[in-house]
Amino acid sequence: MSPAADFRCAVAAAARGDDLAGTASTVRSYLLMEHAGPWGSEALRDSRLPAALGPALQRHAVAHRIRPLLVRRPGRSSPTPGARVFAVQAGAWAETAVVPDLEAVLDWDLAALAAGRSLGLARHDEPLFAVCTHGRHDACCAERGRPVALALAEAAPEQTWEVSHIGGDRFAGNLLVLPDGLYYGRLTPDQAVRLAAEHAAGRLDLGHLRGRSSLPMPVQAAEIALRRALEEPGTAAVTFGGRAVDGPLTVARFAVGGTSYAVTVRSSLSVETHPLTCSAVGDSPLPRHEILAIDPLDG
Repeated sequence: MSPAADFRCAVAAAARGDDLAGTASTVRSYLLMEHAGPWGSEALRDSRLPAALGPALQRHAVAHRIRPLLVRRPGRSSPTPGARVFAVQAGAWAETAVVPDLEAVLDWDLAALAAGRSLGLARHDEPLFAVCTHGRHDACCAERGRPVALALAEAAPEQTWEVSHIGGDRFAGNLLVLPDGLYYGRLTPDQAVRLAAEHAAGRLDLGHLRGRSSLPMPVQAAEIALRRALEEPGTAAVTFGGRAVDGPLTVARFAVGGTSYAVTVRSSLSVETHPLTCSAVGDSPLPRHEILAIDPLDG
């Protein structure tokens, strides 16, 4: 059964205490394309792009396992002609170009981006703060995301963008920080502004971190649990060293300073089900990641 018209998934998720850790979409390569909107329910398919261009961009990106996203400046203004495009390898680098129209992207070598290779665009060294405000996809993203985007735009106007659906609507306001691939959730405007300042200082907000998109979800949960246990927010202080998977169990290895750790996680789905978005047509179980052990490794 669909939820009532006044149902808000973010309110319900907060009341349930849904855990943020280990909920970031698993994405390594992103393509962010500027389009002022409006955005339809499915951004590329339903937005006011030239006929057939949106589906063509979607197919082109998905064929290479790249996440295509639409972005716009808060307020939907576009101060320059053309469209700004960012190609991003999560956890590594970002490149950018201004194209006369988005059809030019169809000629790009997206297979290179998917393989982690440069497209030969201009290097972009500043962080991108992409706030999900995709209200046609989910009401919570607009109601909670737009105030966050406006506050961030005042604090960091050149770095802030509104972005189409990035996943985890029930955690709105959602923020994706690129090129790091960091997902944050349940942000208020003030918290988002503080988070941006902390990011500039090389620190993560562990209270709102959902995970790194370059890592599988159980490993995301493991990293966050380890950081919280060690009280280590330093962005570069924890290095992922690999994982072993045995059914629902994941053992993730990390290095912190001169010490290695193994974090054991058990992943499961909840028995109870809930509507996980504002417009869900049915109920779904909740993914869960239980931390079983955090063990320092000898040698």
